Amino acid sequence: MKRKVCIVVTARPSYARIKTVLEAVRDHPELELQLVVAASALLDRYGNALDVMVRDGFQPSAHVYMVLEGENVTTMAKSTGLGLVELATVFDNLKPDAVVSVADRFETLATAVAASYMNIPTIHVQGGEITGSIDEKVRHAVTKLADAHFVSTELAAEHVIRMGERPERVFLTGCPSIDIAARVREAPDMTFDPIHAYGGSGPNLPLEDGYQIVLQHPVTTEHEDALHQVTETLEAVAELGRPTLWFWPNVDAGSDGTSKGIRVFREREKPGNFHLFRNMFPEDFLRLLVHATAIVGNSSVAIRECSYLGVPAVNIGSRQQGRERGRNVIDVDHDRAAIAAAIADHARRGKAPSDHLYGDGRAGARIADCLATTALTVEKRLTY
Repeated sequence: MKRKVCIVVTARPSYARIKTVLEAVRDHPELELQLVVAASALLDRYGNALDVMVRDGFQPSAHVYMVLEGENVTTMAKSTGLGLVELATVFDNLKPDAVVSVADRFETLATAVAASYMNIPTIHVQGGEITGSIDEKVRHAVTKLADAHFVSTELAAEHVIRMGERPERVFLTGCPSIDIAARVREAPDMTFDPIHAYGGSGPNLPLEDGYQIVLQHPVTTEHEDALHQVTETLEAVAELGRPTLWFWPNVDAGSDGTSKGIRVFREREKPGNFHLFRNMFPEDFLRLLVHATAIVGNSSVAIRECSYLGVPAVNIGSRQQGRERGRNVIDVDHDRAAIAAAIADHARRGKAPSDHLYGDGRAGARIADCLATTALTVEKRLTY
């Protein structure tokens, strides 16, 4: 019988992180895909990643509505608890042979806890990495709940093993999001007009002479500063006057502050160089990035995919602190002058060299093969 592999996707960026694994599991002769879509991945205000998944040909086995309004630390905790309750019911109904938890968003903790308590072998993708924010705690907590680990880098594998995990249960697969970046690098041509295809809000910008992308999320451990932090970025980008494609933030604590900052600035200053989007197909987003002069903000896409694609990145603040970097990244604080200077510096330098820190474009197939052949167990002990 085929192994039933349940993969839980809880947010817009998580889908891009795991899409090629979904494809490989679906197409593998020894595996059956069970896709569960949950949390902000179901919500229109955060881009409704569910619609993108369906258009990509995936049929979810279950939907889990678990996000409480408020975007603060209290609602994050309550949403995780609600997710634990709902996912336990979903797993009881689906009866998977293994559950895959993706990366480090706060909602993924509910996935790992529910599966572990129900004695379902738990698989963690992208463990062992280091960053700032609550993501750091969640990532390592999920590692300790997981029974097998598919990591992106050699250093991440070392970290997981040093946390007391069995070396033979740690698989260096690369990051699945690099698989999509590799596809885009092979066919980078812009075959669509982003404003015509995805709408959004703001003026119809001329993009043929260059543009930059901004993607800035709140930092959960600094959520009270979210409004000030995004305002510094807004001022820097507006001052430079370059066409800017800006993507709305995720659902983390502080999201209201980040979103409010964008709305207030747009209404007060009426910048003529901003166009805002909620979501795109992962491949289309990366094609936009390939042709951008820079990405600005604090998203991990600037560290992962952009290092592979050689896209210049201005990484702001502490959210990605400690994550392995390629040569494409300039790190700055939440300071408008420093942000503007880094953008200008990248404009002078041009494209960065490609770094393969996070994989070679074949992670999805490797992970599916491991899921089909690895012994599934729920017993584990510290190795030291």
